[in-house]
Amino acid sequence: MPLDRSERQNRSRPADAPASVRADPAPAVAARPRRPGTAIEGSTGGGSIEGGPVPGAAEGPAAAPVPVVLADIVLADPPPALTAHGCWYPSADPTGDHVAYICDRAGVPQLWSGPVRGGEAHVLDADPDPVTEVSWSPDGRWIAYTSAPGGSEHTRVLVVRPDGTGRQVLAGAEPGASAHLGCWTRDGAALAVTVAQPVAVGAHSGGGHMPQDADPDLAGGPLPEGWAVRDGRATHLGPPAPADRQDTPTPTGTEPGLPQLTPMPARAAVAAPAGAGAAAGAEEAGGRLAVYLLDPDGSQAPVLLFSEAGAASLRVCDIGADSRFVLLRRGPRGRREALLLDRVSGRITFRLPVADGDPWIGRFSADARSLWLRSDADREFAALLRARLDPDGALQALSVAAERDETPLDLLTLPDHGRWALLAWNVLGASELESVGLPGTDGDDRIGPHHRSALPHEVVTRMAPVARGGLFAALSGSGRRPGIWEVSGNFTPRRTGWTASDQEAAPPGRPPVRPVPLRCRARDGLMLGGWYYRAPERDPGRPAPCVIHLHGGPEEQERPVFNPLYHEILGRGMDVFAPDVRGSSGWGRSFVDADLGTGRFAAIEDVADCAAHLTARGYADPLRLAVMGRSYGGYLTMASLVWHPELFRTGVAVCGMSDFATFFADTEPWIARSAAAKYGHPEHDRHLLRALSPMSRIDRLRAPVLAIHGEHDTNVPPAESEQFVRAARDHGVPAELLVLRNEGHDFLRADNRRLYRRAAADWLQQHLLPERSSR
Repeated sequence: MPLDRSERQNRSRPADAPASVRADPAPAVAARPRRPGTAIEGSTGGGSIEGGPVPGAAEGPAAAPVPVVLADIVLADPPPALTAHGCWYPSADPTGDHVAYICDRAGVPQLWSGPVRGGEAHVLDADPDPVTEVSWSPDGRWIAYTSAPGGSEHTRVLVVRPDGTGRQVLAGAEPGASAHLGCWTRDGAALAVTVAQPVAVGAHSGGGHMPQDADPDLAGGPLPEGWAVRDGRATHLGPPAPADRQDTPTPTGTEPGLPQLTPMPARAAVAAPAGAGAAAGAEEAGGRLAVYLLDPDGSQAPVLLFSEAGAASLRVCDIGADSRFVLLRRGPRGRREALLLDRVSGRITFRLPVADGDPWIGRFSADARSLWLRSDADREFAALLRARLDPDGALQALSVAAERDETPLDLLTLPDHGRWALLAWNVLGASELESVGLPGTDGDDRIGPHHRSALPHEVVTRMAPVARGGLFAALSGSGRRPGIWEVSGNFTPRRTGWTASDQEAAPPGRPPVRPVPLRCRARDGLMLGGWYYRAPERDPGRPAPCVIHLHGGPEEQERPVFNPLYHEILGRGMDVFAPDVRGSSGWGRSFVDADLGTGRFAAIEDVADCAAHLTARGYADPLRLAVMGRSYGGYLTMASLVWHPELFRTGVAVCGMSDFATFFADTEPWIARSAAAKYGHPEHDRHLLRALSPMSRIDRLRAPVLAIHGEHDTNVPPAESEQFVRAARDHGVPAELLVLRNEGHDFLRADNRRLYRRAAADWLQQHLLPERSSR
């Protein structure tokens, strides 16, 4: 797949150069032009569903994805394993005897397959492009997966047969396009794929099209009571909706005493005539997302299910057994919602807000008369909801099937028969796994017996159910890299033969450090959480040099899993504190929304409050503090360095945003749509965004900074790091930039990850422990 290799992106040093040799940032550009198609005009709500004829629009249908046949893979013995490697993202064949999964034992995440009871596994795609998602078809004939050429965000969807033959790119092979997986139809005949089309193309006809003026709610209209406002004001945080609210109609059949859940009004999906023109103007210029049903055998033409101009996200999560009803997840961050599309009538029959996090939000029952969803509608924490549907897909009743106090439902999956559900609950960052029986269509809403599993490691990252019973769970823990366990019989996990043992899953030489949970209170009274890692052999009674590491998102959550970066830093004699500042997930919806608009200033103060807590408790040496983070954490690192210039000795900013104006101008259109719902609109909120941008206070920077970026990052383009480093140097502050080749927003290749860890640890050690660095 051709990659966008701009002149700016190629100004980087080879990734295998010594870590001590840094690349100079690109020369500053006084007024970099806005990239076509990334301007955001009007609403921040993710755009409107398109499809009706628009005067002046181009005529003719857009081209559907065209498959590209690739060479077959010859199954061979596994390559030599890395010293420490991981396996994750399992997907089982229909029998449950074989599992396809992602493994990085060859140095890059690749598609593998292996028998459940045996140690022999094979590579199914040996290309160097990292694999990110896997899905085995229900009929067992195909394995679908997503790969990222060059590590970029322009991903593509491929399929291959279990024996390595028939490999082809289904979608995303066109220049500038991107694609990711949806679900298979229940019979395995077709795969739903979302395709990002960044340029103006003609329209399609189909049941999922709506003219732009048909659905003001989908274009960022009024939100239900209790939702935070994320429009141009971007400053209002509404209170959680009361559970006993009396002004909301109760759906027929709702149990007394349950929260009165509020599905959003359904809207008609107006079919566009064949050959109708596409929407023109800013929405179309910003690109769109379209969902197709694709037949890997090539016997059926692609079928368009749904299309949205200027979309922030769109994924098909399930298709009913008769293929009439389609469950979609769409919307920007913080405003995700489930849509139920009736392909017969062409209508959206049901809508409900759903939680951020895992995109696989739910599934239909076998008869499509119930929809099981992981949702935080009208509640602080995501729970398992049951939506009873009439034969036309309209809502009859909505109820809570399973919930826990102050504990969100993290993952949900069901086998096709729908007789039970597999639930993973997030308990202060760790996971609790259970299987529950589900009631029939005409029964009550009480779920059946619970079967809970005692997990050998702390966190479940993915689950793959098996129809005959049980599941495959990808587990991570503070003591090992990810692995895959079979959970069957008495619901006791058993490690698969090709998953590394605990002794082989972590680098040799020293055992991993198990973190301890740590809570601290922000200056406005909000309680923050996090995990503290103490360096081996360090005297617990003496304050230590400490690195505050900030995760991305900001809706991500710090979990107690083995982090090779922390392992490297701890081995150099520095402690690590990894907090969840406001905006993080896992602590309730109000906590996630607490950083919206002007609340982001408080998130920056949270970092300083964490540092104050560590020093007050005697954990950290106040004269040897550093701040580091990736993605949003990289932004927060830059912001902390310029808002609190005397607090930190140094900082390491990884793939961070330094100026919201240039970020919105250069990022992918659909990423900009979603980011606007979280940070603010680049036009309506431009004054707020400028005030929040680290570049606006660069003259206050005092601490040396290292910036690290992937050369193919189109999520947060490398110019964000380049301009920060250039400006720091212009103000006399030591600053260096490391650009990693063939990497995007996530660093996926073993050699680059190793270089990244060592460069960051070298920099931190140089400034926090100079006496060790000089030896």
